[in-house]
Amino acid sequence: MSSEARDFRSRERGGMRPVEARDYESTTSLLRRLVDDVSMLFAQELSLLKAETTRSIGDLKAATVGIAMGGAVLFLGAIFLLLAAVYGLSNVVEPWLAALIVGGVVALVGIIMLATGRRKLEPAEMAPRRTAAALRKDTEMIKGVSQHEHQ
Repeated sequence: MSSEARDFRSRERGGMRPVEARDYESTTSLLRRLVDDVSMLFAQELSLLKAETTRSIGDLKAATVGIAMGGAVLFLGAIFLLLAAVYGLSNVVEPWLAALIVGGVVALVGIIMLATGRRKLEPAEMAPRRTAAALRKDTEMIKGVSQHEHQ
């Protein structure tokens, strides 16, 4: 049996592994690789931040449109429904009371629409949560590696 076959079988059974060139890398080389890896990691985190910021800006635009549309609907709805209430309900109740009832309902709907749009503009909704979590995780990992090297 050749030595190559024996090495292969011992590796297959979980025995010794062959020595690789990586096992003999210098500390300088390892530190250089670490710096490169950390640089690449932060570049990826920056990309994630950019993607989340872009998404948040899109959400901001949608919220702004929602608020504007809610305001427009509130205004137009109040006018037309108040007119319709005056004409329609004036047969049942006094005209001023009919206009007050319909106007109150329309105003309530508009207020709800505005509050919903405003809630979407809250700073907590715009925060890049995944980026912040990934950066915390990366910082902990780097601290762990540096503490391990100093021991």
